[in-house]
Amino acid sequence: MTTAYRHVDLSQVGDVTVVRFRDDKIIEDINIQELGQELFRLVEADGCEQLLLDFSSVDFLSSAALGKLITLDKKMKAHGGTLKLSNIRPEIYEVFAITKLNRLFDIRKDEAEALAAF
Repeated sequence: MTTAYRHVDLSQVGDVTVVRFRDDKIIEDINIQELGQELFRLVEADGCEQLLLDFSSVDFLSSAALGKLITLDKKMKAHGGTLKLSNIRPEIYEVFAITKLNRLFDIRKDEAEALAAF
């Protein structure tokens, strides 16, 4: 993975690519579009099969960003991959619960629990 990413930092833990967000608020359309492209590139170009999205730095997430996560989940499944989410703040998790996305996504309390679940 030599491509530079503007909105995320990547690290490798075994076979799992851990994605940490650089922005604490993921709300602006242009940033969400770019973030989506970066996440999709991980799956489609870089061939990541196990992704963990770590939300520990994210304070706010817009509904448009949720849409990108749904698309990412579909792309992961289409490529036979696994996607997990961790460290989601209670106020953001509430949005996942209201929209029933907590049933779609495998959301874990923290990174260690999520890594153990792969």
